[in-house]
Amino acid sequence: MKHLLILILSVTILLSSQNTNARPVHKTAEEKTWNAQWISMPGITGNEYGIYYFRKNIELTNKPAGFVIHVSADNRYKLYVNGTLVSLGPARGDTFYWNYETVDLAPYLVAGKNTVAALVWNEAQYRPEAQISVRTAFIIQGNSAAEEILNTNNTWKSIQDKGYQPIWGYFAASTGEMVDLNKSIMNWYLPNFDDSSWPKAANLFGGQLKGRWDGFGWQLVPSSIPHQELICERIPVVRKASGMDVPPAFPGTKAPLTIPANTTVTILLDQTHLTNAYPTINFSGGKDAGISLSYAESLFDNLSKYGMRKGNRNDVEGKDFSGRNDSLISNGSKGQSYTTLNFRTFRYIRLIVHTQNEPLVIDDLYGTFTGYPFKQRAVFNTDNKEIKQMLDIGWRTARLNAFETYTDCPYYEQLQYIGDTRIQAMISYYYSGDDRLARNAINLMDHSRLTEGVTQSRYPTHDTQIISTFSLWYIGMLYDYWMYRNDSKFIKDKLDGERAVLKFFSQYQQADGSLKNTPYWTFVDWASGKNWDVGSPPKGTDGSSSIIDLQLLWAYEWAAAMETKMGMPGYATLYNKEAAKLKQTIQRKYWDPTKMLYADTWDKKQFSQHANSLAILTGMVKNADLPVLSKRLLTDTSLTQCTIYFKYYLHQALVKGGLGNDYMNWLGIWRENIKMGLTTWAEYSDLKYSRSDCHAWGSSPNIEFFRTVLGIDSYSPGFSKIKIDPHLGTMTNVSGEIPHPNGKVAVAYVLENKKWKIKVSLPQHTSGVLVWKAKSYPLKGGENVMVI
Repeated sequence: MKHLLILILSVTILLSSQNTNARPVHKTAEEKTWNAQWISMPGITGNEYGIYYFRKNIELTNKPAGFVIHVSADNRYKLYVNGTLVSLGPARGDTFYWNYETVDLAPYLVAGKNTVAALVWNEAQYRPEAQISVRTAFIIQGNSAAEEILNTNNTWKSIQDKGYQPIWGYFAASTGEMVDLNKSIMNWYLPNFDDSSWPKAANLFGGQLKGRWDGFGWQLVPSSIPHQELICERIPVVRKASGMDVPPAFPGTKAPLTIPANTTVTILLDQTHLTNAYPTINFSGGKDAGISLSYAESLFDNLSKYGMRKGNRNDVEGKDFSGRNDSLISNGSKGQSYTTLNFRTFRYIRLIVHTQNEPLVIDDLYGTFTGYPFKQRAVFNTDNKEIKQMLDIGWRTARLNAFETYTDCPYYEQLQYIGDTRIQAMISYYYSGDDRLARNAINLMDHSRLTEGVTQSRYPTHDTQIISTFSLWYIGMLYDYWMYRNDSKFIKDKLDGERAVLKFFSQYQQADGSLKNTPYWTFVDWASGKNWDVGSPPKGTDGSSSIIDLQLLWAYEWAAAMETKMGMPGYATLYNKEAAKLKQTIQRKYWDPTKMLYADTWDKKQFSQHANSLAILTGMVKNADLPVLSKRLLTDTSLTQCTIYFKYYLHQALVKGGLGNDYMNWLGIWRENIKMGLTTWAEYSDLKYSRSDCHAWGSSPNIEFFRTVLGIDSYSPGFSKIKIDPHLGTMTNVSGEIPHPNGKVAVAYVLENKKWKIKVSLPQHTSGVLVWKAKSYPLKGGENVMVI
């Protein structure tokens, strides 16, 4: 059968050879036929909740220089070599693109006996919403004949850990764990563990690479993203304790804490900032003691009186704790240890220990931070501490919402929503230059499209949800990548998806181009204006909405631009024609010449920042009207206001309207977040009742301090031409840099003796233009210095 080309970045692995002239060419994992078996625990259906261990011992004559394997599982795995954790995965996808990770085990192997062990778990009906599944299974395939000694088959042993039970109740991110260590298996991953009584693993069927056979089971593809970061993170502060006195060193430094027999102790720990981490507790003794670890972003004012109302996130006195939890029962032995299967998100941890007739010693308690291994490469130099604080909080927020996919929030859902992800990908381009997670997101969203053309709102997910307006933002994501990353072929391959989305919307356009009764959830923003319905904007009696029409117009404009440069001229012509017709309709239908604003509906009874921001950004507003309309966006409080999310678009509109020098005056909601003790940006603008304390759609300042204030932007596909158009406001000495596909872009602005000294450094062979007080100055690759 002809090999099916996959759209995910392939990983080529070549084994080293001393004789370079006679180096053997080894087939990559994608080229060779896998002869490993998917294996499972015998006697199970594979669809029930369960935690399973797999082990194999191998003998090696010498310590190898390289030992590459490919590994995957359903739902998830943790892989150990000689007692050391070496890999976690697989990166989430779907059954048509099921990821495997590639790992070199050589650093962990020794001459002689070696033990390779895996923890595989299936949370079944309790699994995270983002987890797609077939059944419990595990696979390892060696990269060459030498490594195939580790291929999974019935030479592996397996057993179920009966000590685990799910904590009941729906939670989109993942369920809690109840672990009775009296029933659990300790030290199963260590080399000296006796597995002689374990049964042989059950063979299921052979591993199949995508396109190599009929598509049954998991269609394996190489993961296109790197392994997640794992860094030890101590928990520095005890905020409250009852039941006993807690030594001041605990748990900031490793120090034992003894809980007396027949005692109940409650300890509130404060990480001091929100984090994603695998909590680990090591303890001894305390036969049948109960241990509870609960996790919360913040505490609550008074649950019985105010519900889930939050105050200052730093406050703990007089507050109630509510959060997801894990529970343990001690078996009384020395050296017990527990780490969660999935990471937990928390600022606060509530530890409750209830001992029976024996004291329990907590030997250590700490977290292991995890996340996508982004490296910050953007620099903003200023003596303004507030700017630095905002950038730090925004970057932390973005990082906590990026692991195997981007996510809306790490605590509650961990789902990759298109509206959120568009902003998060832009932060990645500006702040790190690493576009692998963005490419992965675009691929996944492309895979999510239904046969009718619309994308799912979030993906991966095991339950379908469609926000039709997010499909339009998906086209915006394609356009962003095309403009800011030097990889037009990747986007060219996605144009069929862009066309399918626009075809879907065309079915609901009336003769004049306006959309009527757009189906599915038409979420735009969590705005609280009149007739906004769970984030969907008002509709007129004719079923139309200016905000949705304007989103469609913008999508047509993006699509036309991409089709013109790298697509099909016929589509470019069609989309330009549709955009022109829709512009005329929007102007006729929604423009109110008296108010000098665009209305939300044809009857012109409601107006919003959203509609008028989009009107500016789509070129609807005449240049002569831009200043007045832009100022109205800021001053007219009768307009439905954008929340922290949609301010991303509002601020771009205000900059286009000529008000960019006022950017620092638009950051009120971010200042409120800081004042309320948040260490990440909240989901809603109502900070008291914001469900999530960590939504990266609020991190847009991490883009705009560079794009708007420092003025660094792309104005040609692939960032091949650079526009420097700063909006410094009252700043007189500021500089910074961002990564660029060809290197980096650096700028510096200093006001001295009423003259500006401006320095702009561009990558070699990359041209640009400086826009300064409406005058343009050409820039060349390398350093440009001018005094104006």
